[in-house]
Amino acid sequence: MGVMTESTATTTAPKIRPVAREAFRVDACIPRLYIAHGRMPHNKTPSPMFRSCFLIVMLLAFFLAATSPRPPFAAASSPLAALSVETGIDVLEAENFAPLRGMRVGIITNQTGVDSRGRRTIDVLARAPGVKLVAIFSPEHGIAGRIDADVPNSADPATHLPIFSLYGETRRPTPEMLRNLDALVYDIQDAGVRFYTFITTMGYSLEAAAQNHIAFFVLDRPDPLGGEIIEGPMLDPARTSFTAYFPLPIRYAMTPGELARMFNAVNRLHANLHVIALKNWRRSEFYASTGLPFIPPSPNLRTMNEDFLYPGLEILQAGGVSVGRGTGTPFEILGAPWIRGGELAAELDRRHIPGVRFSPARFTPDADLYQGQSCEGVSVSLTSPADFRSMRMGLEIAAALHRLYPDSFHLDKTILLLGSQSTVDQLERGVPVSEILAGWAPALAQFRVLRAKYLLYN
Repeated sequence: MGVMTESTATTTAPKIRPVAREAFRVDACIPRLYIAHGRMPHNKTPSPMFRSCFLIVMLLAFFLAATSPRPPFAAASSPLAALSVETGIDVLEAENFAPLRGMRVGIITNQTGVDSRGRRTIDVLARAPGVKLVAIFSPEHGIAGRIDADVPNSADPATHLPIFSLYGETRRPTPEMLRNLDALVYDIQDAGVRFYTFITTMGYSLEAAAQNHIAFFVLDRPDPLGGEIIEGPMLDPARTSFTAYFPLPIRYAMTPGELARMFNAVNRLHANLHVIALKNWRRSEFYASTGLPFIPPSPNLRTMNEDFLYPGLEILQAGGVSVGRGTGTPFEILGAPWIRGGELAAELDRRHIPGVRFSPARFTPDADLYQGQSCEGVSVSLTSPADFRSMRMGLEIAAALHRLYPDSFHLDKTILLLGSQSTVDQLERGVPVSEILAGWAPALAQFRVLRAKYLLYN
């Protein structure tokens, strides 16, 4: 698809000792090995009992194949599934870096910024003909995605270029950092969630590029949660923050390039924005169908299952619930010392939440909330991503915790990431989750109309 700008909608053998003819009487067994024995007159016809047994075995194998559960993220079998998605960096390489020729650039990236051959975008740009890479910028969790604290400035061992942290003393590129740059290039795999801070870093950097009159390029990547399902309350307008850059629903179904187009237009940034668009991506695709490897974007999002469960569970931690940080399965388990696992699992089963199941669990986090304390709760298993709605699950769990443990679960604090006071108020009043979800519909419909202006893919 190439570059999308704001003015267009738009990679010597030993001797073998002979074996006695009678040593192995294979010929006598061949009729029992060939399925098509009826077409081979030299073969003996198997007995009726053999035919019956063979038919039973074949039917049983067919039944088991048809009824065995598919993994949640089984790859699609459509012809499009054979076309691996090309990310922005692959497309840029295929164009021989023409959009960046003659520019001094800074790259905003982390461990997810790699091309189809697994090479870091940093290294690709450092060797790109006609391009001069002069600075690197890292988001939350650092350039390698391993830090769960403020990130210091550093230097890249391979290129010896400075790495400016955008999650430390400053969270925006400063004029000093941008001095001598002609362009900023953004290449980070998003998580598809409003409060995941990478999109805020992109928004802040887009603002800085506009203010300092340098170009901004997004090397686009898929929304890992797919490009169609939109969920959650809209952000209250007064609640923008580093975990809520723009009035979005929690699950917005847009790529970074599409978001950048919307941020630039709606916020009237007037940035010189260019999107190097994906190839072969369809909005209906989940990440497993793209042919791209899943690279954990941060220390606690280690699998696609966890990425899908993350939006609904993360809103609960502020209320006093461990969401599995400090265990081997973050966002696949939740609990607290004051929860009774069997009781909570039974309450959640009663709510019949599609695409997910719960079972009682006990765990002891070795970090974060309730470190070293025994917790009871539930393990969360994703069974059908297509049917699953993370925000419905999150609200159902919040409602269950509020009903069962009103003195221990601080429902009011979920506003931190939920971002909708009316949603919290309804949960506190005991309004059924189905009614709360229905109440989101008008605002989400308006968002869909706005969003449609900035979409790049079908």
